[in-house]
Amino acid sequence: MIKKYLELGQVVSTHGIKGELRFNPWCDSPDFVKKFKTLYYDNKGEKSVKVVSARPHGNVVILMLDGIDDVDKAKALKNTILYMKRSDALLPKGTWFLQELFDCTVIDDNNGKVLGTIVDVSETGANDVWHIKTPNGSEVLIPAIKQVIVNVDVESGIVKINPIKGLFEDEN
Repeated sequence: MIKKYLELGQVVSTHGIKGELRFNPWCDSPDFVKKFKTLYYDNKGEKSVKVVSARPHGNVVILMLDGIDDVDKAKALKNTILYMKRSDALLPKGTWFLQELFDCTVIDDNNGKVLGTIVDVSETGANDVWHIKTPNGSEVLIPAIKQVIVNVDVESGIVKINPIKGLFEDEN
């Protein structure tokens, strides 16, 4: 489902004494964080903060946020999740954020049967694995590969798949 604000990552510690933050991004690359001029402290966009600077540092990003100008203010933000406005991220057509898959209805493209909803995604390296909660409450794992995934429409909350034989057979 399309969300207006998405989790971008979490403040994990301070960096230096001038209020810089060590930020663990929950995206493909720390470079992605550099694109944002404004971040948010909440998932409704009610409390924004200007990004003064953002630079990758290994697998984290060193962030300087407006108004956070000493180590004590920075320490107070430890474990804070920061959000991005989805419209600020320019994604190629046909791509989506993993968070937007959650709660999408999964439908068998062959017969239109509702198979369940996506409740989690595991990143395995070779391909993602989607966790589908079935109507009877069990969980089925499917590989997110082109042979299985037919169509993803996060705007309507519908994912169509060609299920692997035997995975959903006990769900009747």
